[in-house]
Amino acid sequence: MHLGNVFSVLMAWLDARAAGGRIVMRIEDLDPRAQDPALARLLMDDLAWLGLDWDEGPYWQSQRTDLYAQELARLEDRGLTYPCFCTRSQLHAASAPHASDGTYVYQGTCRGLSAAEVAERALTRAPATRLRVPDVGDASGTIRFEDLVWGAQAEVLARDCGDFLVRRSDGVFAYQLAVSIDDALMGVTHVVRGRDLLGSVARQSYLIGLLGHAAPTYAHVPLLVAPDGRRLSKRERDLDLGVLRAQGVTPQRIVGRLAHAVGLAATNEDIGASSLVERFSWDAVRAKRNDIVVDSSFLL
Repeated sequence: MHLGNVFSVLMAWLDARAAGGRIVMRIEDLDPRAQDPALARLLMDDLAWLGLDWDEGPYWQSQRTDLYAQELARLEDRGLTYPCFCTRSQLHAASAPHASDGTYVYQGTCRGLSAAEVAERALTRAPATRLRVPDVGDASGTIRFEDLVWGAQAEVLARDCGDFLVRRSDGVFAYQLAVSIDDALMGVTHVVRGRDLLGSVARQSYLIGLLGHAAPTYAHVPLLVAPDGRRLSKRERDLDLGVLRAQGVTPQRIVGRLAHAVGLAATNEDIGASSLVERFSWDAVRAKRNDIVVDSSFLL
């Protein structure tokens, strides 16, 4: 993990511990490229080293695909999905980026295909599966929620994302479907993550409602960014936790600097995660919700 990942987990851990709640460990490894148990074990070892424990799990999404298939079949039986044959290049050419997360607003190209057209196209290309969202003007398609950091939010699904993927053309279940099913069936009440995922709330809340459950409360925390404004990246090994551990940086130094950056500690003191529980406040995070600029001097 890099420090941005650590920060999101720390905020989730503090939120749960301050409320006397329970933490669910879920390994989101649906993409075959992410299915490396050694990397997951490394991640959990890093969390244990930081003092960030959990109460339930780990659950591995790669082992829950039968469950996702069952839930998707129920949506299909209700006529809520349809096959989509659009290529990535077609999507990029025909639509505008989603305002918050960079995904593309789907224009409904395959929504009205006849059975004969679907059969013909399936001869040459495996389809993805999309979930139908209510048309513009249908009140059920406007999703409103209160984010613990960003306050009142609203999104019109048809306008802001369009019918969205629930299964890719290679058969892999989409992130939006898998996490929505898991949050619903695991009884998740709070989701804490980076603000880059704020745009996913409407889709996930809508899906969870279709599954017959209440959506969680969401909190989207600031991102850690490099001085040039880009998000920290695992690919670039930005403030990589493995490197920091090898250099002798302590968990208390990391937690203390992150706590100070978000207003949970008055000074750059070294402090353990458990000592922050009584100090935790979403009011403090809201007051410092701008992205946090970090460089090599951040941990000095």
